[in-house]
Amino acid sequence: MKYRHYTYLNAEGSHFFLKKIYKRISIMSLVVGVLAASLASSPAPAHADIVWDHWQKAEALVAGGNESEAVSHWQFLADHYGSSGEWENAALFYGKLAAYFDTTRDYEQAIQYYELENEYWVKAGRDWGAVKLQRADQIRTTVELYRQECNQSAIRELTVPPNGKLAKFEPAFGTYLGMYSEQDPKVGNTFSKTESVYGKKHAIYLAYAHWGQSFPAMYAKRAKDAGGALQIAWEPDDGLDSVANGAYLRKWAQDAKAAGIPIFLRFAGEMNGAWVKWHGNPAQYIAKFRMLHDVFAAEAPNVAMVWSPGDVPANDIDPYYPGDGYVDWVGVSLYIEPYENGDPSLPSMLATSNVERLTRLYNTYSDRKPLMLSETGVPHYQYAAGEDFTEWAKLNLQRLYEIMPYKYPRLKAITYFNVNQGMNNAKNDYSLSSSSEIQNYYSKLIANPYLLSKVSDSAQPTDGVGYVPVDADHQSFTKKTKFVPFIKIPEVYIGKVEYILNGRVIAAQTELPYGLELRAGEVPEGSVLQIRVLNKAGKQVSLRTFGISSQVSVEIDGKDQIFEQAPAIVNGSTLTPLRAIFEAMGAKVEYEAATRTVNAKKGNITVRLTLDQKTVYVNGKAVQLEEPARLVNGYTLAPARFVGETFGGKVAWDGGSRTVTISTK
Repeated sequence: MKYRHYTYLNAEGSHFFLKKIYKRISIMSLVVGVLAASLASSPAPAHADIVWDHWQKAEALVAGGNESEAVSHWQFLADHYGSSGEWENAALFYGKLAAYFDTTRDYEQAIQYYELENEYWVKAGRDWGAVKLQRADQIRTTVELYRQECNQSAIRELTVPPNGKLAKFEPAFGTYLGMYSEQDPKVGNTFSKTESVYGKKHAIYLAYAHWGQSFPAMYAKRAKDAGGALQIAWEPDDGLDSVANGAYLRKWAQDAKAAGIPIFLRFAGEMNGAWVKWHGNPAQYIAKFRMLHDVFAAEAPNVAMVWSPGDVPANDIDPYYPGDGYVDWVGVSLYIEPYENGDPSLPSMLATSNVERLTRLYNTYSDRKPLMLSETGVPHYQYAAGEDFTEWAKLNLQRLYEIMPYKYPRLKAITYFNVNQGMNNAKNDYSLSSSSEIQNYYSKLIANPYLLSKVSDSAQPTDGVGYVPVDADHQSFTKKTKFVPFIKIPEVYIGKVEYILNGRVIAAQTELPYGLELRAGEVPEGSVLQIRVLNKAGKQVSLRTFGISSQVSVEIDGKDQIFEQAPAIVNGSTLTPLRAIFEAMGAKVEYEAATRTVNAKKGNITVRLTLDQKTVYVNGKAVQLEEPARLVNGYTLAPARFVGETFGGKVAWDGGSRTVTISTK
């Protein structure tokens, strides 16, 4: 994060906040400095006549107000310096190209050149390209689509780590709801009020502690009373030298165990930022973190160790990682705001979304550890500018609580920093309850069962529903599903979202949150769903196409059946997996490969069926099928009504949800 929250106890036992501001070098200062350095090393005409000629022509054209004609010269110079290993000059000219196309709103080319500029700054050993990648993200048009999924095998492929082993307190899928509420006048540190204020219990409550002070038992008790866990941000305010394995630490750990609730211990967070006293010595930090891990592993098994940098500066994160054996969760402090450091005189940050800010950390650590947003927030009012940002806040709150958990399925916890800063610090109002519109909107978002209210090992949503990206592997759904789009445009604010199914507009939305529910009967196999995005001026800015399909589902006595081979519609007949359904109904099934014949028996009923033949034999009597059974991907499919009724079941068909129901009772 760009600034660091410090908390201390006042005389009344409540926290107040101070904040150190971390100022980044502005883009303008960076470019001016680099330009001066580069011009000082301009090629002498005697050594590089062609290069010098392009350089001079470009400068003359810019001076004459003809930047568009300078583009070809900048391109030559960028390519020349890139191929000759002069990385800084290559970065400089790719930067000129990026800035030009950004100004002309040719954003696709601008993004390409910003990324090249960063690439060459990295080659030059500089991190100056980070701000350019941020700008590339700001102007990138994004339209992605996520949908509900009931098949838990498909969900867990995305949410469980490659080794299949969940971390301490990690849910199988779903995301824990968390909150820092102490400065919320409607909740305070009486955490049990959260449900009445926001309509739902939260799983994690955040408290701050400081090395040398006793374990925050009061906060642990109040979290326990609310049925929640506690995240503790434990900070060595005087630096790491005083952090030692002694009587104080052992007592603290024993008290943590005695609290009797899950505890997420975030020790010395944001260590990658120069605004904290524990920054600057990665080796010492790692040693202290490992020592604490070992103590809590021995003394307090209810404590999960959370390693939690800030999302900036990104290049300083990895050297502080203590190692997989010492970290249970990877956390991050990740905030967005309308103006950099709360200063309206600096460039607007409205086009920066919270979604992209997690990408780097997620890609680095998510295959090893579950992730949490240890602190996060979206302001809806900016005091220094005196501006209301309710619409912007709603846009990014949906991204925070819907898009981010779906896009990053290993993001397993989100703790919201529920504070109205007033004119202090960055001068933002992150509070959820200071605006009734924001409070109601937040309550609507978190009602989603995917956002979990209780911490436990292998937890999952009560409805068993997860989310998957709509892509080539996740196009088909059963019964009904909700589609949730992630939309981001350079203009920031979206005028309208239209949903076009098989060439027909079926819905349009101008209000947040965006999303669409469809039933299986509305979506035949091979359907096409398009999302058209219009800006506030009514101009189309994006049209994205997704392939979607529905599948026939089968219920037996009210229980959904999960098949390795989905049912299919063939010549108007619904074919369902024969063996799976017969066995679910208590029949014994055998297959004769030589004759391609299936034999099944239950009680005094026998069935003999040969693939690709319409005639089957039930107790030796010939029965004609409307469509022959056939082999699909190694599985025998046969007409649903025959399969369901042969052993005494009653079969019905719901066309709206495309569901075969079989009742055996």
